[in-house]
Amino acid sequence: MATQRLKTRAAVYASQSRDDVAAEIRAIGDLTRSQTRLQADMNDAVAAIPAQSQPQLDALKERIAGLQEGVPMWCEANRHELTNAGRSKSTQFVTGAVKWRQRPRSVAWRGVDAVIEALKRLGLGRFVREKLEINKEAILNEPDAVRGVAGITLQIGVEDFVITPLEVEG
Repeated sequence: MATQRLKTRAAVYASQSRDDVAAEIRAIGDLTRSQTRLQADMNDAVAAIPAQSQPQLDALKERIAGLQEGVPMWCEANRHELTNAGRSKSTQFVTGAVKWRQRPRSVAWRGVDAVIEALKRLGLGRFVREKLEINKEAILNEPDAVRGVAGITLQIGVEDFVITPLEVEG
């Protein structure tokens, strides 16, 4: 014979009278209003945090910006010594490091159709792909050939200066 499983519910409070129901409805209203007030107070406190911290953050940003201008100036003036006469691209200090990094070569253009026409007119069709797009790799390989072509901007040798403070990882 198969056993039958009985479904049981957790004990749930049930009101016992009309007066209980009225009192509990009032309690629900009081608790709901208290919850709303508490959430509003919490939101007010959270909104006040940025306003309290903003002057300090602005002062810190300004101080960092000033230091980030001064460090590269000194390092650039002493680059020969810092990079061991150009044999390295970074220098380690006790508190961190400075690095000189060469950006990858890049080329950009405005007005694709006009640039394509200019390249063809100047006998530089090798810089135009058959699907009528500019061949960026070819231009980067022969940058001197396209210097002065309207609409082409070459960026070669752009260098970034990177400051990396020493951080202790926990």
